[in-house]
Amino acid sequence: MTDIRLYLSEMKRTVEGWLRQCLPEPEAFSMRLFDAMQYSLFSGGKRLRPILLVSTANLFSGGDGALVRDFACAVECIHTYSLIHDDLPAMDNDDLRRGRPTCHIEFSENLAILAGDALLTLAFELMSRPSAPERRQRQLEALNEVAVKAGCLGMVGGQCADVLASGGDGGEQLVRFIHARKTGALISASIAAGAILAGASDSEVESLCNFGDKIGLAFQITDDLLEIDGDTKTLGKSVGSDVKNNKITYPAVVGIDRARSEAQKTVAESLGFLERFGERAAVLNGIAHFFIDRVN
Repeated sequence: MTDIRLYLSEMKRTVEGWLRQCLPEPEAFSMRLFDAMQYSLFSGGKRLRPILLVSTANLFSGGDGALVRDFACAVECIHTYSLIHDDLPAMDNDDLRRGRPTCHIEFSENLAILAGDALLTLAFELMSRPSAPERRQRQLEALNEVAVKAGCLGMVGGQCADVLASGGDGGEQLVRFIHARKTGALISASIAAGAILAGASDSEVESLCNFGDKIGLAFQITDDLLEIDGDTKTLGKSVGSDVKNNKITYPAVVGIDRARSEAQKTVAESLGFLERFGERAAVLNGIAHFFIDRVN
């Protein structure tokens, strides 16, 4: 049986090695930009999205190792850019992320915006690197999956709904929409990209996307709960910022007890989409449980 926490720790180190290799060499007159990119990219984090991508690829043949590595680094760059921009004064106005000053506090708002822009652009550079002819169709399909779910129909669309909902009334349907897109979409895209790159069938990709949608929702519900009963030192970010910013959250809409129950239920539902893969999906099964058992 896989020790999921040990697996995640080992994979995190592996992914961080890849990330260091994927960054371009800094240029003298824009050195401060590269400093801001590295500051945010290597400020901690669990690397769950790239780990999910690699773990899903390993369900099958594993695919092209270089392509899988590039896509794994790309989804982490996209995630990091989204955190930089999410923390900005125009968004959540947070001053702490992963136990450190946020990028705009450390480097200034203009450099934080540029660092986010650069990381997003680097992600697409990585995903579009030339590959062997027989891999290109899968590469294009995986790239499209990530692009759609990172954009206006996914993560950015969810952020927009979150911004517009701040301070207003919102029901469960709205909060599920926000969570599914702002958080869940990139998690689902990471899983789908790993499956596509490794040659999964359309039916297999669909099952894994459904799994990703469910655990993405469970992850964000758990985040909402940790915002209430977690602590700043453990979380590495300011507790209570959702309340301060009048954010619509799952516990605020349905109550703490039902939110906890919903997170558990959603993970249980997600595991049904893994049944077809049997023991091969043990790692994904373990990660799904980790999503709601974590303390940060």
